[in-house]
Amino acid sequence: MLRTALTTRLMGLFALMVALVVAFIFLGIWQLDVARSAGHGAANAQMQDRPTVSITAAMQPAQSFPRDGSLRPVRATGHYDASRQEIVAGRTLNGVPGFWVLTPLVLDANGARLGVIRGFVTDPKGVPAPLTGTGQVTVDGALAPGESPDATPYPPGQIGAINLAVLANTWGGTVYNSFIFATSETPTATAAPIQKFPPPQPGGGGFHLLNAGYALQWWAFACFAVYVWVRMVRDEYALTRATQLALRRSGENEHVHDHDDAVASPFAETKDQQ
Repeated sequence: MLRTALTTRLMGLFALMVALVVAFIFLGIWQLDVARSAGHGAANAQMQDRPTVSITAAMQPAQSFPRDGSLRPVRATGHYDASRQEIVAGRTLNGVPGFWVLTPLVLDANGARLGVIRGFVTDPKGVPAPLTGTGQVTVDGALAPGESPDATPYPPGQIGAINLAVLANTWGGTVYNSFIFATSETPTATAAPIQKFPPPQPGGGGFHLLNAGYALQWWAFACFAVYVWVRMVRDEYALTRATQLALRRSGENEHVHDHDDAVASPFAETKDQQ
């Protein structure tokens, strides 16, 4: 069969098959990326369509983080406690390493403290306090759960993770089991060099089923192209074998006829002599 597959015609078809398979695989990967992007976009749209609610409506102080609370738009009113501001190390913005500026907001509604990511800095030194001082400010943002502990030692004034259990001891009073990524402040309380840090995009989001189906379809075409070529090789091999067998049988029949003629010839000569 290998000899059959290496014929000029089938090798040409093999090259065509390989080109088609590669093209179909890449088209499938492209459609899979489209499916992921579409699913991600749908998840983002769903997140953005959720109405902004008061932090006190979303959860209560010391309450466990709600299952549907991640990135939920919330609003909180109170005053910043700049004396408890924290610099969170090991963060990046657009590929640039830096730090988050985390400031507790003391809520007017219940006096509890809610951590607010006011923004991002590249230099942890000399981070300015909120412009509003101890004045009232309303912050809109995306809700997020606390982070796992980080045992890495950091310089004084820096932390490696937003561990709310540790911050509860540092800040004192009642602390929310959440923090928010600030998207707006009224009045504005944050200025340069602090840069706004956008809330993270929702993870996952699933697939857009239509494009995922297209991806499977392209990969099915790739498998079918391989099947067609293999079937052609097998058919060609079977045809070659059948032809060879027919020729062999034809040759054997001719040999038998020649042998019969040779055996019959002496008797014919004897009869002629008589």
